[in-house]
Amino acid sequence: MSDLKSISFKYTTKNGKTNPINLSYQLFGQKLHEAPVVLVNHALTGNSTVIGNDGWWNEIIGDGNVIDTNLYTVLAFNIPGNGYDQKTENLIENYKDFTARDIAEIFAISLDHLKITHLFAAIGGSVGGGLAWELAALKPTLIEHLIPVASDWKSTDWLIANCHIQDRILNNSSEPLVDARMHAMSLYRTPESFKEKFDRVLQKDEDIFAVESWLNYHGKTLNDRFQLAAYKMMNQVLKTIDITQGKENFIEVASKIKSNIHIITINTDLFFKADENWATYVDLKTHKDNVAISEIQSIHGHDAFLIEFKQLEAILATVFKHQKVVDINY
Repeated sequence: MSDLKSISFKYTTKNGKTNPINLSYQLFGQKLHEAPVVLVNHALTGNSTVIGNDGWWNEIIGDGNVIDTNLYTVLAFNIPGNGYDQKTENLIENYKDFTARDIAEIFAISLDHLKITHLFAAIGGSVGGGLAWELAALKPTLIEHLIPVASDWKSTDWLIANCHIQDRILNNSSEPLVDARMHAMSLYRTPESFKEKFDRVLQKDEDIFAVESWLNYHGKTLNDRFQLAAYKMMNQVLKTIDITQGKENFIEVASKIKSNIHIITINTDLFFKADENWATYVDLKTHKDNVAISEIQSIHGHDAFLIEFKQLEAILATVFKHQKVVDINY
C-alpha cells in the first residue's frame, strides 16, 4: 500500500467561510515528475486506496493493467472530510458551506503544491467523475484526457432530490449511516439486477428476504467503517456538481475545456442517467471535435463501473493502451 501523505492549508469557500484543510493523498506507480500523471477521483464512500489489498479499482489500475503503473504516476486525493485519515479533527461539520467546485479548487491548489502543471488524464466514477468535470472547467488546459465515468457535469433534479432524502435520513434517523446506505444501495442497482441476484429468495436463517439481508449487510458494513460527518460531506458534494455554477451556459463553459473528453455512461444507470450523458455529448459535439462517448451495457445500473471491468477496460484502452508516453510537460 502506498503511504498516505497530506497537504495542509486554509481555504475560503465560495460562500466566504475560511476552513483549515488537510488533504490526504496517495501515489502509485512511477515517481512523481518522472512519468505522466493520472488523477483518479474516488466515489462517495471510496478513498485514495485505488489499488493494493484494499484497492477498489485493482482490475483497472496496476502492473500491466489498462492504466499501467509501469507507465504512469497515479495520484488519488481523498475528498476533504471523507475521514479516511482517521483523524476526527479533519472531519468537516459545516458541510453545507462546501460545493463540488470548492473541492475542485482544493484539488487544484494541491496540484500546484505538488508542482503538477499537467495531467495526462483525470478519471473518476460517480461523484469522482463530477469532480473531474469541475476541475476541467476550473483549469481548462490542465487535463489532456477528461474521463468522467457514470457521472455528469451537473447534478440533475432527480439526483438532488435523492441527495435531499439522504440528508434528511442522515440528520433524523436513529441509525443514519445504516439507513442512508440502504437507500443509496437501492439506487446504485436496478430492479433487473435485484431479480437476477435475489429472485425473491427467503433468507431462512433470518426469516427475511435475501434482498433485505443484503441491504442490512451493506448498511452495517458502512456503519462500521465510515463516519456520519463524512457521509454528510460526500452527499453535499454529490448534490452540488455544476460546472456552470448556475450562471453560465453549459456550452460556453464546456467548449473552453481543451481536454479530449471521453464520456463513459451506463445504459441502466438510475443515478446519472445515460440519456443525460448522450444529450451532453450531442450538444458538445457541435462545438468541440475532441469529445467521444461510450456506453457500458449492464443490468447492474450505476454500480456497473465497479462490476463490468472488461467493458470498462476495453473503453479505456483507447486512451491508455496506444498512447506514446514521452512528454510529461505537455
